[in-house]
Amino acid sequence: MFQSVDPKTLDLNVFSAIEDQWMLVTAGTAERCNTMTASWGGLGVLWRKPAATCYIRPQRYTREFLDREDYFTLAFFGEEYRKALALCGSRSGREVDKVKECGFTVETAACGAPYFGQADLVLVCRKRFVQPMDPANIPEDVKEQFYGEKDYHILYIGEIVEVLQKQ
Repeated sequence: MFQSVDPKTLDLNVFSAIEDQWMLVTAGTAERCNTMTASWGGLGVLWRKPAATCYIRPQRYTREFLDREDYFTLAFFGEEYRKALALCGSRSGREVDKVKECGFTVETAACGAPYFGQADLVLVCRKRFVQPMDPANIPEDVKEQFYGEKDYHILYIGEIVEVLQKQ
């Protein structure tokens, strides 16, 4: 059972939650959605609203859903879902039904954005800004380390419109 909570009440180490525990970025509808594991992102305040950022490579299938929809979710899970999150980060939704493979139950937020009932915490985001990273503004050492294929991430910023926490 999830309860809607004020984002300011969260007791979350965002550095550990995103980089170490990972998150699922999900977009689409209850009937047809796609998800991917992400370990790059951030939480903060933008335009006087709570905001979340995530970075998606252009070839990722989830990008098609993010570009099409007005809302997306970021979901955080307990350690018992590590294998499922690893699958969601290594397999394409074009090739496998990740939701079925992981045994996830699709739920929907009030705005219709999909998330998974197995999550501990869900950030429901209204897409507010999208911009491809400009390689001219990326340091050479970063390009060498992370962009050998020249597949520069696309930045998505979402206003956090609802926070759902498992009770």
